[in-house]
Amino acid sequence: MLRLVEDMKTLAYAKPVLVASNDPSAGGIEKAARKGVPTAVIDHRPFGKDRAAFEAELLKPILAAKPDVVCLAGFMRVLTPDFVKEFEGRMLNIHPSLLPKYPGLHTHQRALDAGDAEAGCTVHEVTPVLDDGPILGQARVPVQAGDNAETLAARVLGQEHALYPAVLRRFLAGNREPLFLA
Repeated sequence: MLRLVEDMKTLAYAKPVLVASNDPSAGGIEKAARKGVPTAVIDHRPFGKDRAAFEAELLKPILAAKPDVVCLAGFMRVLTPDFVKEFEGRMLNIHPSLLPKYPGLHTHQRALDAGDAEAGCTVHEVTPVLDDGPILGQARVPVQAGDNAETLAARVLGQEHALYPAVLRRFLAGNREPLFLA
């Protein structure tokens, strides 16, 4: 998230209008506020299993901010089809695998367990099906001897920081062709 905010502010191709989180302890909230970006925290826990009620509250600050695009980064809640439909064609997500491989959680360990020679990350449009939207970009990293989930995750994160802003710039310019970084 911070990398997206910094990229938007430095290159002035977009204005970050809100950073929202469902986690009151998310470090990105304080970092965004220090960068002058409005923030909102809607803790999902008081809503229990009522995802619709949580999302209704989450929608309020997002809709008030009137974003052109919603970028998910580290948001670890599965969104309902109704929420996704609200931002259809203008909500992006970054996922730490080379989709369609390894949707969902524990992606780095799954790549290691499968004996994959490479791993990476994917930016995709969000659709009602988890981690299944059109791919807008991917970046790859080699799996190295001795890697564990944490070391692999750290290298993938470096690529996420390069890929997501590059894809967002292209997306906002109307380019939905996938971008592939080595």
